[in-house]
Amino acid sequence: MIPAKYKNLILATAMFNLGFVIWFSFAPFTGEIADEFGLSVAQLGVVSSAAVIAVPLGRIVVGPLTDKYGAPITAGSTMLLVGAFAIVSAFAQTYEVFTASRIVASLAGITFVIGIQHVSEWFEEEELGTAEGIFAGIGNAGAGLGAYFTLPRIFGEGYAGPLFSSNWRAAFFYTGVLAVAIGILYFVFGDAAKSAAKRAETKQGVSREQWLYIATRHGAVVLAVAYVMTFGLELAMNGWLGTYYREAFGQSDIVIAATFAATFSIAAGLLRPIGGYVSDLVARKEENILPWFTGRYREQWTFATLAFVVCAMFGMTAAGLTGNIYVAVVAGFLVGTGCAFAEGAIFAQVPAMFPDNSGSVAGFVGGIGSSGGSIYPLIFAAPFLSNLHLGYAVVGLTMIPIVALSAWVFQPQIAERATENGWFIAENPAASNGSPGSTSDD
Repeated sequence: MIPAKYKNLILATAMFNLGFVIWFSFAPFTGEIADEFGLSVAQLGVVSSAAVIAVPLGRIVVGPLTDKYGAPITAGSTMLLVGAFAIVSAFAQTYEVFTASRIVASLAGITFVIGIQHVSEWFEEEELGTAEGIFAGIGNAGAGLGAYFTLPRIFGEGYAGPLFSSNWRAAFFYTGVLAVAIGILYFVFGDAAKSAAKRAETKQGVSREQWLYIATRHGAVVLAVAYVMTFGLELAMNGWLGTYYREAFGQSDIVIAATFAATFSIAAGLLRPIGGYVSDLVARKEENILPWFTGRYREQWTFATLAFVVCAMFGMTAAGLTGNIYVAVVAGFLVGTGCAFAEGAIFAQVPAMFPDNSGSVAGFVGGIGSSGGSIYPLIFAAPFLSNLHLGYAVVGLTMIPIVALSAWVFQPQIAERATENGWFIAENPAASNGSPGSTSDD
């Protein structure tokens, strides 16, 4: 018999992995979709952004809902909705119907927040970074191993199946059917929390006032914008790299271009547990790996990973300008590695800093962070850039203020009150009504 916490970790991970397969399932098939609907490269950048556009708000909304109603209800409902509209998109005959149905299907991206909350309800603080890293790492691999690597091989060029002659239509249909099945499994076998007391604590902390208070704390804000430049970047790269390798280097083979793109996604997904594990490790051993943030162990690791991502983005441009696609693929792998380590570090901090509001904070951080997935593709495909390699350096420049903000918040005297001090709202509603607070330090 599988222990309950591992059973729920497996459920959450399976949901999230399939969610990301569905979210990015259009990316390997952009060539065929562009041909059918007559899209330009710039329009593909817009399509890439459209597939992310509903997710930021969806994550912000589903976080508190998961705290209130529990993961089995929100996860099951989300997967049924996503699966239904993925199936609708498989039968779409016009670009308008296709785009609208894919926007709803893209809500598969909110499964991350549901799973983060669910896992945090089952694991203790000293295991959180590792458990969340396993969940998020294997789940994120759905973009690379699932969408980019597996789908083009199952539904390759010349696919002819029992229901569809178009490979992308078949991919959307069958992944939608799997989503419906996962939704039903979550309803039947999912458990909201490890104890009734833990469930009651989490449920009691949900209110609009409490959410606004949490969302304006220094700690929540800096983690949210840090997630823009890491997970938002991951979303953007997942949706863009197939097009980049095809258009910038003339790589027209769909399987090879998708495989090159998958190297980034595999790094960004499978290496994420390392980011969470190292965060747990430095906190447990009280290791000062950076002298500027003495005593703030998780913050030190997070800052180091953010700085690495910025450097890797400039390296991506330099690699592309060499004209060698293999050098560019290696550079993309390094960007994915930086994203993985940083995301694992950030979501080791989220439940550790806000243990009784993990769903709300995960929704806020994940929702704001997802916005990068809509913004960055527009920069990558910007017509004012002289080539497709320069966009990475431009994005890298936009990340520097975020790293500077994190350097300020991670200072020991600021960080120790980062869950209490913030902007705009001074009084904690939980303190005035006696409900569980959200000011626990890590």
